[in-house]
Amino acid sequence: MKIRKAVITAAGLGTRVLPASKAMPKEMIPIVDKPAIQYIVEECVKTGITDILIILSRGKHVVEDHFDRSPDLEKRLSESGKDDVLKEMINIAHMANLTYVRQQEQLGLGHAVLCAENFVGDEPFAVLYGDDVIIGEDPAIAQLCRAYDRYEKGIVGIREVPTEDVMRYSSMKVEKLDDTCYGISDMIEKPKPEQIFSNYSILGRCVLPPEIFGILKTIPKGANNELQLTDAMKILANSEGMIGVDFTGNRYDMGNKLGILKAAIDIGLSRPDLKDELAQYIKLKAEELG
Repeated sequence: MKIRKAVITAAGLGTRVLPASKAMPKEMIPIVDKPAIQYIVEECVKTGITDILIILSRGKHVVEDHFDRSPDLEKRLSESGKDDVLKEMINIAHMANLTYVRQQEQLGLGHAVLCAENFVGDEPFAVLYGDDVIIGEDPAIAQLCRAYDRYEKGIVGIREVPTEDVMRYSSMKVEKLDDTCYGISDMIEKPKPEQIFSNYSILGRCVLPPEIFGILKTIPKGANNELQLTDAMKILANSEGMIGVDFTGNRYDMGNKLGILKAAIDIGLSRPDLKDELAQYIKLKAEELG
């Protein structure tokens, strides 16, 4: 079944990147000349997803403004003869059918996904974490959607990470199926060292069946006294199994200051208009550092 709908969770407070996120949503932090959340929306569009719901919180109306038309700006660009930029600005507003809902309380990722129930209805849907920008020729969420078509089970994007990161993220009990896919029979959110199944963690992407909403309504709060999406997916994994996709692409944690810097450097080096001067600058700094 073709995945038509995606949910982008972008309601977090961004406390790890203060003070930048005090007045500006972390999802709007630019990577070169585009805000982080635009890369995530573009990933959906490249996959063929047509309907996108962005979960926001209070004070994040600027995200909506970014994906809206701006008549005054467009008029100025037109009068200045900047037709290419004008076209780009108009296209931003027409990339997909974008809608928004506000998560009124910060009650966890599971609660944020639950806010999307009316939007999703009774069909499988993609979930993209607003903290995670993943850049690659083959969109990460497309890789998960293809796995859903093949296995017709809940899908999570996974990577092997250092043990200290497993304890901050999650741990999967996995069995290898092929080069990139793993069967998942159990998982745990923010495990203690003795609870770790493997060093495979969920990183920013899922494709879930609509049954996840019923599970989210019945489970208790988990880690950090929040409704954890991983706890709901654990029930799916225990009952019918899930699939983990070791996806390709470079992942950047936009809730992390170093992740933001890495994204700017890598994407800058991929840009024909910037790479030569940026590379020269990096070499100069490397020489200074010895």
